[in-house]
This record gives sequence, structure tokens and C-alpha cells, in this order.
Amino acid sequence: MSKFKRYTITAALPYANGPVHIGHLAGCYLPADIYVRYLRSKNEDVKFICGSDEHGVPITIKAKKEGITPQQVVDKYHKIMGDSFNEFGISFDIFSRTSSKTHHETASGFFKTLYDKGIFKEEITEQYFDETANQFLADRYIVGTCPKCGNINAYGDQCENCGSTLNATDLINPRSTLSGEKPVMRKTKNWFLPLDTMQPQIEAYIDSHKEWKANVFGQCKSWLSAGLQPRAMTRDLDWGVKVPIDSAEGKVLYVWFDAPIGYISATKELTPDWEKYWKDKETKLVHFIGKDNIVFHCIIFPAMLMAEGSYILPENVPANEFLNLEGDKISTSRNWAVWLHEYLLDFKDKQDALRYSLCANAPETKDNDFTWKDFQAKNNNELVAILGNFINRTLVLTHKYYDGKVPVAAEYTKADIILLEEMSRFPAKIASSIELYRFREALGELMNLARLGNKYLADNEPWILIKTDAVRVQTTMNLSLQITANLAVLMEPFLPFTSKKLFSMLNLNSGLKWNDAERTDLLQAGHQINPSSLLFEKIEDEAITAQVNKLEASKIANQTEADKPEDELSLMQKTAAPAKPDITFEDFNKMDVRVGTILEAERVPKTDKLMKLLIDTGIDKRTVVSGIAAYYKPEDIIGQQVSILVNLAPRKIKNIESQGMILMAENNAGELSFVLPAKSNMNNGSNIK
Repeated sequence: MSKFKRYTITAALPYANGPVHIGHLAGCYLPADIYVRYLRSKNEDVKFICGSDEHGVPITIKAKKEGITPQQVVDKYHKIMGDSFNEFGISFDIFSRTSSKTHHETASGFFKTLYDKGIFKEEITEQYFDETANQFLADRYIVGTCPKCGNINAYGDQCENCGSTLNATDLINPRSTLSGEKPVMRKTKNWFLPLDTMQPQIEAYIDSHKEWKANVFGQCKSWLSAGLQPRAMTRDLDWGVKVPIDSAEGKVLYVWFDAPIGYISATKELTPDWEKYWKDKETKLVHFIGKDNIVFHCIIFPAMLMAEGSYILPENVPANEFLNLEGDKISTSRNWAVWLHEYLLDFKDKQDALRYSLCANAPETKDNDFTWKDFQAKNNNELVAILGNFINRTLVLTHKYYDGKVPVAAEYTKADIILLEEMSRFPAKIASSIELYRFREALGELMNLARLGNKYLADNEPWILIKTDAVRVQTTMNLSLQITANLAVLMEPFLPFTSKKLFSMLNLNSGLKWNDAERTDLLQAGHQINPSSLLFEKIEDEAITAQVNKLEASKIANQTEADKPEDELSLMQKTAAPAKPDITFEDFNKMDVRVGTILEAERVPKTDKLMKLLIDTGIDKRTVVSGIAAYYKPEDIIGQQVSILVNLAPRKIKNIESQGMILMAENNAGELSFVLPAKSNMNNGSNIK
């Protein structure tokens, strides 16, 4: 018997900056829903908590990209995500949002409690600042090369290619996503959670949970062995929960301080008894997440709860690995995804087909791959041919032989008794797998019960025996119907839409609970069942080909975008940059622009854009550093005549003194081209006026 009186189950708060795709569903929302539905069927007191994370930097990036406010972004995607979850039967007790008043008050109050207890370390540190955009840069506003895997587009907090958690200062060649420029370091004040001094307490907590999944426990131990460092819990931003202290003007709570408190604030909105679900030691707290959130849910959030002092800690954090799509990583920016809201346009009323496929192929211990062909095979060869086939044959024969009334089981053979014993063991077998967070295994056991039914029908052949031993057929059909009823109960966590449909066809109370499936007499003799229909339909090749073609179109579009310049017409139609303020002729006449020839050219080491040039200006030979390396090869421009401003004050660039500037034209695509003399072979030193 469980030592817990109640359960608080959370699923990771999704960023409200885009729709939900199958990777999200397989990663944490589907396994969490299966677990919660199982607990409800066991009559457990359980609250299933989620909501949209509306304060992450991805929100503000999306707002800038779309030219709307952050609030408009979160309002739009909160609804899209909520509708998608609802359509796929993800049965949250509440789907809240971190922009709510309750959340702001809860998160702010939590921070103030830790601040008043003297938990935080107030430090002035250097942080990246974008001089062009004139603002400090949060982690996600900085991209650069990952020091661990070499991905050139790693974020300042995480590399999505290798999954490593990073600090912005770890990045090689960092650049601002706002301006594209290299940021500079400036001093700023923030409040840090002292994870270093809390490490013994955190380590003891992790070591007390060796039963956690290997990927979760291993990642936590890796972090601990490297030594925890203080982490800033505030940020220099204007979108988020304001830091509730007077000396923190213009600062908001770090999203990974703010977001997990969203679980607490959502529970507050759900029930006035919220403290029972967060502060009573007889409550089991379980976080369902993807592997990229392990450190935040297993180390940082528990550290926050420890520091506050009155909250329970997570009992388990069953994180899944990543789901890929057709052999490639799911990418929202490349539209390499299967979006839930689009899936139902093409596969109407087939939510359970996708739930089944994603659970059967869940990335529980390693990254797995979703393919449309495999989805079709699981639907046609398993749902249709095994589960659907058994139930359809049972119900059709019941209507054919007994006008839809459950027949009396006349006499049990030894094989029948063995069947009854085996049937009664399935609820415990499936439950054991679910409670160990092995949902693929649990689903496999459910299908084994359907296979047992199929084998029983095939062995007894009631369609043949009806002609010679009608009494025996009654028992066969009675037991087949009992298996069908048990399946209706046990499939509910996995296939809720199908379960509801089957309960209706059986004319059976859908309120039956998990332990009822241990019985072998859910359908009494004489019980009238309703007309039946197919639970599942085959998916034809044409439907799958259409989905594969859709992805192929995305791939071609991405290649076209990456490999080809914009067409000339679209570039011409783009608006040119506005004119700069007027200058006088005297101002212009101060510039000494001449014709020169490039004598030598080489790339500046450890830079992507810079090239060191030796130019014959006609008056001397001088070194110029120019940002043209992305557009020209050194060997291609030796001997090239250029226009050069020769009286520009020298300045050092990468420890090289640059003594002038060559003139370049930049088109609307950002490409550079030399501004050349009107005639070729002009003498070096010729004035350009």
C-alpha cells in the first residue's frame, strides 16, 4: 500500500511562443497524462498541474520578430496550446499561465521570503551588454559556438544540439540576437542562489533517490561532481515578474526561478487546499519533463524549495529523452515537426492512433525516431489487426448469435480457468509498469491482453463450433466479452477516446475503476450491449505519402532559404535605410578617398569576418583591416583595385593597426561589394571626388 495520501503531478510548462508538436507530447505530456489517468482510476487523490510559461526570453524574441507585444504573443499561443492539449485528451486539472496575477504574487512572495531569510548573495558582476541595442542581454539573447560540441548557434543558457547547460560566457564568438554584434561586458547587480554552499544538502537529496531513471540520476551526479556554482535568480529585463525589492529597479525574476513556481500558483488557483498538495509530507510530488530540463527540476527548483523550508521535494522526475522526426531533430524554425493542431485536420478523430504510436515508441531511455511509415504500421498492424480485430469479432458475434445479449457461461474447461486466472493478473502487471514510469512496457501488456483474447477466439473457433456445440460457444463468447470489458477499463489511461467509445458499445458504466478489471464478471449474463462499430480504421498509403511530402517540402524550402540569395526583384522592392543627417560640402571635402590596389590579403585568425590587407595607395603601402572575409577569399582579391579612405585616424582591431578604410556597398541581403573606380586601371593614388 502506498505511503502517500495524495499526488501532485506536474508537466513542464511549455513556452507560449509557438504551437505544440509531437516531440512535446511524447516527451512529457502523454506519459504524465497516462500516469494521472491511472491514479484517478485507482481512486487516488491527484492534481494534474500545468500552464504556459509566459516570461521566457523566447517570448520577447517572438514578439520582436512578429512586431507585436509579448502579451499578444502569450495570449495567442496559450490558447493554441491549451486547445491542442484538450483535443488530445491531456487531462490537466488546470492549465494556468505565469502572466496571471496569482502567479506574479506567488513568485514575488517566494523570492521575498528567501530574500528576507538572507538566502541570496547580492553580487555585482559583469554581464553581456549590446551597445547597439543599448540593453543587457539575457541568456537567450546571446548565441555563439558551443564549447562542447561546436554548434555555432548555441544559446547563452543551453546548446540544443548536445543538450549541455551553459553560461553565456562559455560561448565562443558570442553575438547578440538583437543586433548581430559582439556584446561587451558591463557591470550589473543581481541576486544569486548559493548552490555551492547548498551542495551537500542537494547531494544528499539526490543520493536518496537512486531509484530515479538512469538518465536523470546520472545527469544530476555529473553536475554535482563538477561542483555547483551560485546562479543568478534575477535578470535585467522588462518582461517578467518584477523583483520585489527597492534596489532592483528594471529587473525581473530569472525564468527558471519564476517558471517552476508556476506549478504552485496554478495549484493555488485550482483549490483553496493547495498547501496539502505542496507542504504535506504524505503528498507525492512528481515532475514530468524532457531531458533538457533535468537540472532545473532536480537541482535548482529543489534548492529553492529547501531554502524556503516549508515545501515537500519532488519524489521523482521521470524525464524522457528526445523524439526525432524521420531521422532528423525536430525543429520549429525549420518547420520540421508534426504540429498537433494540424494533425487533426488530416487525421480526424484519430487522437488515440497518435497517442498509441507515441507511447509505443516513447523515448524513455534513449532518443527515438517517429516516422510516418511506423505510425501507419502501428495503427494498421496493432490497433486495427490486434486490439480492434478482437473487440470487433467479439461484439459482432454477440449480436449475431445472441441479439446483443451477454450469454450465460455454462461450464468452464481447464483452458477457461487458466484464461480467467491470466486475465485477472493484467491489472497488476500493467500497474507495476506504470508505477515504475515504464509506459511502453505497460502499453505492451495491454496489447498482450488483446492478444490473449485473439488467441482464445482462434483456438475455440466459435464461428465453426456454433453448428455443433452451441452451449460451448456461450462460454467462449461470455469470456471474450469479459476480456473486452476489462480492456475498456485498462485502456483508458492510454486510449481515452477509444475507451469511452467501447464503454458506450458495451452499454457499461464508464465509471468502473482499475481494480474492477481484476474481476472476470463485469458483464452479467443477459446484459444488453449496444450496436458496435469499428474502433479503428486502416490508414492508407496515400495519407502517409501526403505527410512525407509535406515534410519533404519543408526540407526543400529550408535548403532554398539557406543556399540561394533572395531574387533580384524582392531585393529591389525592399525599403532602403533612411538617409543620415545632412552634412556640409566642407565636411565631405575633409575626406581623402583614393584609388588603391590590394597587394596582400589574409584572414585574421580566430575571426569570421575580418581580413588583413596590404594596400598600395599611391602615396604609401599601408595595412587595413576590413570585415569582408565572409564575402571574399584572400587569393581572389589580390590585385583588386579599391576605393580607400586614407585620412581615417588609425585604430587597433584585433591588435592590428588599421590605417584606413576601403569603401564597400551593402545590398538589402547584407552582402558586400567593392566600390570601384569608374574606369579600370586608374593610377594608385588617384583622388575620388
